[in-house]
Order: sequence, then structure tokens, then C-alpha cells
Amino acid sequence: GVVSYMTTAALGGYASARLYQKLGGEKWAWNIFTTALMFVGPAFLIWSLLNTIAICYGSTAAFPFPTILLIFAMWACVTFPLTVLGGVVGRHRTIKHGQGDSPFPCKTNKLAREIPACRWYQSPVTQMFATGFLPFSAIYIELHYIFNSVWGPRVYSLYGILLLAFGMLLLVAATVTVLFTYFHLNAEDHRWWWRSFCSGIAVALFFYAYCFYFFFQTGMNGLLQCAFFFLYSLLVAHALTLMLGSVSFYASYLFVFYIYSRIKAE
Repeated sequence: GVVSYMTTAALGGYASARLYQKLGGEKWAWNIFTTALMFVGPAFLIWSLLNTIAICYGSTAAFPFPTILLIFAMWACVTFPLTVLGGVVGRHRTIKHGQGDSPFPCKTNKLAREIPACRWYQSPVTQMFATGFLPFSAIYIELHYIFNSVWGPRVYSLYGILLLAFGMLLLVAATVTVLFTYFHLNAEDHRWWWRSFCSGIAVALFFYAYCFYFFFQTGMNGLLQCAFFFLYSLLVAHALTLMLGSVSFYASYLFVFYIYSRIKAE
């Protein structure tokens, strides 16, 4: 898993820089730096806190100092340079292929239109609930077995079913977000970008709420067990936010680009 994350850092930098350049971003260096730290930064803070607690309790879960240096060297010498390399390549390829072309599929007004009052099913609260509950329901059953395997004595072996549930999670998250994006555009509300990304936050909130439910079903107690359970669950929720938020945003972006590229303006 660590090696896969390190080697795919170039793809993350490439995709981030390519989209940022398409949308007219100017601070491309800051964008690449943010991409490199968006997951690693919170992960390092959580891991540092948990490692400190483990050292205080004398637990074998604490990482020795040489291992800490090795992990930092792997990020600084492999992951970060690959992210920068992918970002630079993505930016230059976008500039090269997009010279003279507008990043927008049709003509846009310089002044934003007034947004009318929305109905209840078009409100951000309704979207957060629907885009969180429906994708979460696709993984609820498998999540129960995974938690019992990670935090309990059972062994999980249904990896084919897990892959299917993961595919359903991505598909449902993208589909529901595109549906609500259509509702917003149909109601003359053009503010779809952050709402689409917040779909990932909604799924993460449902996931973290389930973590509390699972915790009270177990016999965990003490600072060490509680800290490891809730902080590592928080890190997984953060990863779900980034992953599903990106998938939902890209799905909505492609949907909006497609429908507006088919408009025949006079």
C-alpha cells in the first residue's frame, strides 16, 4: 500500500495540475504543494499523536526512530518529487494542447445571474443527506465485516465482494451528485463545484457516525484503544472525503461540460 501510494503520486500531481490549469489557476506551484500535503499532512499529525501515546504507554505499536526517518525519507525523496514532476508535466501539457482555446464549453456572462429561491429537494442540506446516505448504504454491510476484521478477531476473505462494493460506492456517489447538479442547474443555480465536492464530506460523516456506533458495540476502553480507534477512523474519513469528493467533482464537471458544449448559442 505504501509503495503504491508513493509511485502513484505522479498521477495525483498530473491530474491536479491539469485541472487547475484548465480552470485558469495562476498559483500552480502552491497547487502542487497543496496536492502533496493534502493527505500526508493530516496523516502525519494523527500518526505523530498516536505514536506519542503509544510510546508513553510502552506499546509495541510505537514506531522506532529509524523507521520514522525511513518513512520521512521515502516521502521527501520519492513521493514529493514525483508529485512535483507530475504537476509540471500536467501543467505544460495542458498549456500546449490548450493554446488559443477557451476552457469553457460555451460563452459565459461576466456578471453572475441572480439565483432564485430553491425548493426543499434542491437545498444543500438535502443534497448532503442524499449524497451521503445513498453511497454509504452501498458499503454498510461490508463495512461491518471489515471493522470486525480490523478491530476484532474475525478474518475477512471476501475480497471480490469488497471490490464490487467499492465500485458501487464510486458509481453511486458520482451518479447521485450528478443528479443534484442537474437539479441545481435546472433551478438556475450555477454554484455546483463545492457542492459536488461536499458529497465526499457527507459520506465521510456517515462513515464516522458508524464508527461511533461500532465503538459502543465493542469492549474498548482506555486512552490507548480509544485514541487508536477514533483517530485512525478520522484519517480514513479524511481519505474518503478526498477520494469521493474528487470523484463526485469530476463526474459533475464532465456532466456540466458535456451539456453546455451541446448548446447552440446564437
